[in-house]
Amino acid sequence: MERIYTDKAPLPAGHYSQAIISGGLVFVSGQLPIHPQSGEIKATIEEQAHQVMNNLENILAASGSSLNKVVKATLYISDISLWGKVNEIYAERFGSHKPARAMVPTRDLHFGCLIEVEVVAELV
Repeated sequence: MERIYTDKAPLPAGHYSQAIISGGLVFVSGQLPIHPQSGEIKATIEEQAHQVMNNLENILAASGSSLNKVVKATLYISDISLWGKVNEIYAERFGSHKPARAMVPTRDLHFGCLIEVEVVAELV
C-alpha cells in the first residue's frame, strides 16, 4: 500500500491520505472544491465542480493514473437541484469515458461546499 500526496490538491485536513494505491488501483479520498494554493472556495456550482475535477486530476496524475482510468466515481451534492449542472461539467471533463457513478444528494458538506467527489481508478 502506498500513500499519495501532492501540493497540487488540498492537503488533508484530517486523519486520511489524498489517495492510496493498493492492488493496482488508486483510491482517491473525497475532494472538496478548495483551491490548493489559495484555499479559496468559489461560489457557484460550476466553479466548484471544475475545481473538484482539477483536484482529482492532479491527485490521479501524482499516482500515475488519470481521469480516463477512473472506474468508479461517487459525487456528493448539497442539493438535488444541482444535478443537471454537475452532470454537464462531469460529462465535459470525462468526455467519452463513462465510469460507473453514483450522485448522492446530501445536506451540508464541509466548509459550506456544494460538491465533494471521490474516485477509484486503475493504474495501468
